[in-house]
Amino acid sequence: MKPCRECAHMVSEQAMACPQCGAPYPAREKWDGYGFEYKSATTLLGWPLVHISFKYRPGRGPVPARGIIAIGQFAIGVITIAQFGIGIIGVGQFMVAGFALAQFALAYSLIAQIGAYLHDGHGMLVVNLLEVMRRMLGG
Repeated sequence: MKPCRECAHMVSEQAMACPQCGAPYPAREKWDGYGFEYKSATTLLGWPLVHISFKYRPGRGPVPARGIIAIGQFAIGVITIAQFGIGIIGVGQFMVAGFALAQFALAYSLIAQIGAYLHDGHGMLVVNLLEVMRRMLGG
């Protein structure tokens, strides 16, 4: 038994919540959220080489993956694998990238179900942004 870090009520070390105050994992000295997060010790230009994050803070705010290789529900990186992502090369559901392989994307070049591109694109409904601008401006 250990004291809860929030209210000092004695709880089991395996308790998932304090029965008195409801604090999650009350026997832990520190708790910073639900889910999984990994950052490699190796960095490049201040970013971890690999950052994987499927984590939420106690207030339920997501923790985005930020790294050279970024993997998570929300991610920003050079190579990005995410549901919602921004990167040079991106694979995901909603993606903004130089090259995107996605369901919905905005990219220089892409393969997508729905997307907008500048250079080259393939998919069900993809449009060239420059062509759209020309048509809008009447030229």
